[in-house]
Amino acid sequence: MRVAWIAAPLAGLAACVGALAWSAPEQGSRGDVYRQLELFADVLARVEQDYVTPIDNQAAIEAAINGMLSSLDPHSSYMNASEYREMQTQTRGEYGGLGIEVTSEDGVVRVVSPIDGTPAARAGIQAGDYLTAIDGESIVGLSLNDAVRRMRGEAGSDITVTVAREGTDPFDVTLRREIINVRAVTARVEGGDIGVIRISTFNERTGAMLQDAIRQVKRDTGGRLRGVVVDLRNNPGGLLDQAIAVSDAFLDGGEVVSTRGRQPEDVQRYNARRGDDLAGVPVAVLINGASASAAEIVAGALQDRNRALIVGTDSFGKGSVQTVIPLQGGRDGALRLTTARYYTPAGRSIQGAGIAPDMEVASRRVDPARLQRLGITEADLPNALNNESGTQRRALHVPDDQPPENWDADQDYQLNRAMDFLRQGTVAERLRQRAAEVNHASNGG
Repeated sequence: MRVAWIAAPLAGLAACVGALAWSAPEQGSRGDVYRQLELFADVLARVEQDYVTPIDNQAAIEAAINGMLSSLDPHSSYMNASEYREMQTQTRGEYGGLGIEVTSEDGVVRVVSPIDGTPAARAGIQAGDYLTAIDGESIVGLSLNDAVRRMRGEAGSDITVTVAREGTDPFDVTLRREIINVRAVTARVEGGDIGVIRISTFNERTGAMLQDAIRQVKRDTGGRLRGVVVDLRNNPGGLLDQAIAVSDAFLDGGEVVSTRGRQPEDVQRYNARRGDDLAGVPVAVLINGASASAAEIVAGALQDRNRALIVGTDSFGKGSVQTVIPLQGGRDGALRLTTARYYTPAGRSIQGAGIAPDMEVASRRVDPARLQRLGITEADLPNALNNESGTQRRALHVPDDQPPENWDADQDYQLNRAMDFLRQGTVAERLRQRAAEVNHASNGG
């Protein structure tokens, strides 16, 4: 598993030397491509002939392809046929494994987010943890695909992972693999008047499950629904069409997100349909540093369109779109290739910078003398794309709103504050103020 990716449809791409050469802009460049391919063939032949032990040619070529793709950005990769099938299963929301989203940082596997209700989450694996060994065997230096392959196995089998966490000595955690049935959306009512909708991932069922969740909170509040909290914390993202569907549920038409590719004309805009499923009921969206990709699309759309108040801490900052391109109909696997950047309705690129909340609220107390970022951000990843607009992530600082010293650690401070904002009318008032400011500016005031 990679850091949360967004998949959009694209026609198949021919994986052949001719296609590579044709894509070169000038005749001289074509010659360079052919020479480099000849160099690769020479190296492969020499390794095959002279390496100290026999090599697996297929594995060597796959490693070379992944090396090329990983040099581009953190999210482009090659999937062989088996991995491609696993990816398709994963997007359907049911797969075997530990339930953990990971990335690679300097040859070490680092946790982006555990998925709710999975073995990893129940075992206490946290965003920002490093995984350094599996069953006592080091995975440092392995490709991400190889490391993930070792984590997977038959449901019911045990696996011991070695965890390196800042501030503690490395320790082992034993988990039991299971079939991961990701419940993408859950809902409940707090205090009889606030709906809490938790969206943990964006798979093929997220949009439909959100509709069920909205109906549930309406029914369970008996017509007294004062507001809704949409919890996107630790949501690593997923499918672009599902991010659009989720945003659509809260918006009454208008733009959700746009994507811009390599060429100036490669722009696509995605709009919501008419009709707000909550009919204007105030919404607060919770985000944190592990809210990424599709989760950031939703937060950015509802923030820019003045539909929700964003509460929490700055998000991860993944502002790129990965297209899954089957090779030979999937028989030779597929590319997961970064093909575009996405932009919020106001034209913001959040690449590296993330979405900054309207109401910054920390989940735990922050010691001013020991400021440190919890987990990693997109900007920390090797070869991460730059924010082409020059927007920088905010510097580390102490949030104004954080739990009091005697706060019960078992209580969710961010969620409690979001519900306070809804009940006290803060969300509705802030949204009215923001709408007035936009109208004033548009009228030349």
